[in-house]
Amino acid sequence: MADQKRLAYSIIQFLHDQLQNGGLSPDAQESLEVAIQCLETAFGVSMEDQGLAVSQSLPEIFEAAAGKEPEHIRTNLEPITPSEDDIAEAERLKTEGNEQMKAENFEAAVSFYGKAIELNPSNAVYFCNRAAAYSKLGNYAGAVRDCERAIGIDPNYSKAYGRMGLALSSLNKHTEAVVYYKKALELDPDNDTYKSNLKIAEQKMKETPSPTGGPGGFDLAGLLNNPGFMSMASNLMNNPQVQQLMSGMISGGHNTMGTAGTSPSTNDLASLIQAGQQFAQQMQQQNPELIEQLRSQIRSRTPSASNEDQQE
Repeated sequence: MADQKRLAYSIIQFLHDQLQNGGLSPDAQESLEVAIQCLETAFGVSMEDQGLAVSQSLPEIFEAAAGKEPEHIRTNLEPITPSEDDIAEAERLKTEGNEQMKAENFEAAVSFYGKAIELNPSNAVYFCNRAAAYSKLGNYAGAVRDCERAIGIDPNYSKAYGRMGLALSSLNKHTEAVVYYKKALELDPDNDTYKSNLKIAEQKMKETPSPTGGPGGFDLAGLLNNPGFMSMASNLMNNPQVQQLMSGMISGGHNTMGTAGTSPSTNDLASLIQAGQQFAQQMQQQNPELIEQLRSQIRSRTPSASNEDQQE
């Protein structure tokens, strides 16, 4: 635990240095401050714990490690030829990983695929399968890395491109996802899942989230700038009954019994709901196109995993 605290302290020290050096946007500064607070809380350390400091700063340690990197990389890039026993064992581990996927034990599946990769790192299927398991766990960055490895081993592996598109879509990187879905379709033109996911990614790519938009890219600013919507909203808010209800609910001083200082009654809420329903009906009658636009924005559409769940 002592070494973990030292490492955490070094990281916090590095982040503090980045804040002091300037050149960061206000959002980036805020993000670093949050990161520092999280690390301090998680490891129980702070910048006042000078006794945790090591002789070299984190950048110095990195530079020293980077100086030895070329030899390390050359060693890792040497082709590995697994033995027949290793190949057979790797296949067994992959099969066990597939069984764990079916049982929705995704962490166990990641472990089995990882062991298969250790024995035979030149098999693209193992990386692609682990990418699927990572996606199920919400580790989309890990899925992207494994898909990249799978594609590096087999550039014509359509499923790796499809799963890459799925992971990128989950990271809201729809422009990049489109590229990979298209490549997947080039290699497997009859795959309906790729076609469907490509359309969804292209649609998401065209959407420009508003700064005041809500979850899912809901364009609140566009709605408020819509003359038809604002006209109907104005009529609703100018309704004397609605004004009385809203005033009473906000102040807590109105109910159907006329008792001051109490919460709004059920009748108040029912009346407000009824007024809202009338407003919605009015919108539907006067501007059905606007209603359809709202529905399309609210409707949540996500890429389909479908045949991507099938492991090899």
